Amino acid sequence: MAGLVDNVKMILEHGASPHNTNSKKESPLLQVIVKAVRFGLYEMASALITRGACVEQVCLKQSTALHEAAKLGYSHIMELLFEHGGQVSEIDQDGVTPMAIAAEHAHSEVLEILIYSVGVESGAGNKSACYRVPRMLYDAAQSGNPDCIDFLLRHGASPNVTENFYSDRRAIRLSGQSSIHSAADGVHVQCLEILVEKGFDVNSLLDFHIAEDYRDMRKSALYFTVSNGDVTCTEILLNTGDKTDLAALFCLLVAVRDGQYEIVKLLLARQADIICYFAVVGDTVFPTALQYCLRDEMMMRLLLNNGYDADKCFCCTHDSTWDDLSDQTDSNYQEKVSFCNFIRVSWLVHLAGRAVWILLDYVSHVPLCPKLRQILDKHKEWP
Repeated sequence: MAGLVDNVKMILEHGASPHNTNSKKESPLLQVIVKAVRFGLYEMASALITRGACVEQVCLKQSTALHEAAKLGYSHIMELLFEHGGQVSEIDQDGVTPMAIAAEHAHSEVLEILIYSVGVESGAGNKSACYRVPRMLYDAAQSGNPDCIDFLLRHGASPNVTENFYSDRRAIRLSGQSSIHSAADGVHVQCLEILVEKGFDVNSLLDFHIAEDYRDMRKSALYFTVSNGDVTCTEILLNTGDKTDLAALFCLLVAVRDGQYEIVKLLLARQADIICYFAVVGDTVFPTALQYCLRDEMMMRLLLNNGYDADKCFCCTHDSTWDDLSDQTDSNYQEKVSFCNFIRVSWLVHLAGRAVWILLDYVSHVPLCPKLRQILDKHKEWP
């Protein structure tokens, strides 16, 4: 190691220019600085800097040695860079600061150094510095490091500042998603608990331009935890007052579809709408949830025991019973798909016998239309 440092000193003393660049606009000294940071070669970095290497030299991606030190968590080299003119406000080509990188990679010690430097540069205290860069809270939540989140919140970062607060390019591209979405999506239980404890709005929604990237058009943090099958985070959000029906596809339907019994129970205990309809896939006479669990008797009975309207499965237009069972005030009612038409498709018809057998346990007297009887006659449950 000492030999490498001596070589660098000798080259510099014999007139090597630190200003020549390669095709990536990287000077020789910048390349060595980045490598020194990467390998933790403090002495070499110190030798280069004290002999005129510019700590703010950027490469083609506009990143500096300070960015690299923040990424790898080298606090000693970070302090060295600051002592020789490093600027915490430097941004790369995506508008990312060293501070955001430190938060994203969960380096709390480096983050503390950077936040202090922000306060010094701006003439403000550390709490003001935290508030001026709320992006950090989002990045810390994404990293799943509770120490970083706790540090930021203790120093004044506001958990309820929206992502549209930012003006740099990366922030604009990623705006519309909050810290709580990030913690929920990453299954970071401790991070989520800290954010909730500090008063984060658990019902904040993804902006449309973010939600549209998901095929299910999810919006709420609860949707992320339910989709992940994360019982713990789901319970945390529900206990804090998260609403269960903020997405186009209700969280209850997602949990039923995925066979998440514990989450279904949690949602039903918080008055999730068991008689909801999701007309995007198919506008049905019967509430949507049933079609996601026809193969799962346990889930079917869980829904039926908690108020699912089984009578709607026997409403159709195939005989005179329609007049008694349908709401004629709804002009579109007869255009909806009845259960007998839904269950007769080739990939579901083999489930009809058992499904109807279960449904009949939850109704009083219901007539079976000719089409449904024709289907049932072919099943062993109906000799």
